[in-house]
Amino acid sequence: MKVALLGAGHIGQTIARLLHASGDYQVTVMDRSEQALALLAREGIGTQQVDTEQQAALAVALRGQDSVVNALPYHLAIPAAHMALEAGCHYFDLTEDVAATKEIKRIAEGAKTAFMPQCGLAPGFIGIVAHHLAKRFDELHDVKMRVGALPAFPTNALKYNLTWSVDGLINEYCHPCEAIHDGTAISALPLEGLEHFSLDGVEYEAFNTSGGLGTLCETWSGQVRNLDYKTVRYPGHRDLMMLLLDDLQLKNDQQTLKDIMRRSMPATMQDVVLVFVTVSGMKNGTLMQEVFARKIFAQRDGEQPLSAIQITTAAGICAAVDLFREGRLPQRGFIRQEEVALPDFLANRFGQAYQQSRQVESIG
Repeated sequence: MKVALLGAGHIGQTIARLLHASGDYQVTVMDRSEQALALLAREGIGTQQVDTEQQAALAVALRGQDSVVNALPYHLAIPAAHMALEAGCHYFDLTEDVAATKEIKRIAEGAKTAFMPQCGLAPGFIGIVAHHLAKRFDELHDVKMRVGALPAFPTNALKYNLTWSVDGLINEYCHPCEAIHDGTAISALPLEGLEHFSLDGVEYEAFNTSGGLGTLCETWSGQVRNLDYKTVRYPGHRDLMMLLLDDLQLKNDQQTLKDIMRRSMPATMQDVVLVFVTVSGMKNGTLMQEVFARKIFAQRDGEQPLSAIQITTAAGICAAVDLFREGRLPQRGFIRQEEVALPDFLANRFGQAYQQSRQVESIG
């Protein structure tokens, strides 16, 4: 399969190496950064310097490709999907942006190719897990999805280091959050719904953020009492973010906030990804709960160290592409994450990255 991979950032480079090493994909990485592309070219991975924000240039570059894998910032998802449609390519991305996903769903209507957004960690893997658990219940009550990409060694007041896109981080902190409450679809405020819990001896907090549910609200509408997604952080992070976004009104000047964070908050490769899903309801007349909890740690021993967020995000989208290539997913139109069977995902050569993690509690 010929794959045009858009974006040569940390996640894009990891995706490129995984697909290239499998031997089943002819990968061409497209980015405007000559320096980023040179790193991959030295490893024998195909590259092409393209201004991915220019639709005309991108349309030309996509000709002859079978699939587009989009690892660009979320605000470029819609134009990239349009260009994939025009070029007759299948389309996969990592976006957490709700508006972009809705537009991509519209683009996919009647398309002869497949469109599968939200293929990362959250949205992505978290939705696959939640859907798998939810299907086991005769009557579904509550589905709680919690995910955090956290520094292993927090040292600042926010107890946070940059582990992924600043643009994506601020986007999910500032936009309304889909949820189902008492059987009714609602729009919840970001950073609200604060809760605390402990897992594996560590204290955490969780609060509403946008996008992590993917399409589950639509899929489970009318069948679940409560369904929500929250981002996990170390205690105290939420209050300081509310100070910055609300009290100092930086939600209305997001570029300044992003600049401050990039300038003053170090990135880290020493991170941990926490996945925590609880589902409760009735089974055979008994109220039951099932839990999936897992921690994935950075890999620092190889020639190319990988952060936990690189591992989990790249594994998610590579597994989706691989399962599609194998015919285990629909071959045209809009594909939801919950159409991926969890056993298929975990058995996949890329999805096995989640199997190699430390299981705090797992499912059968």
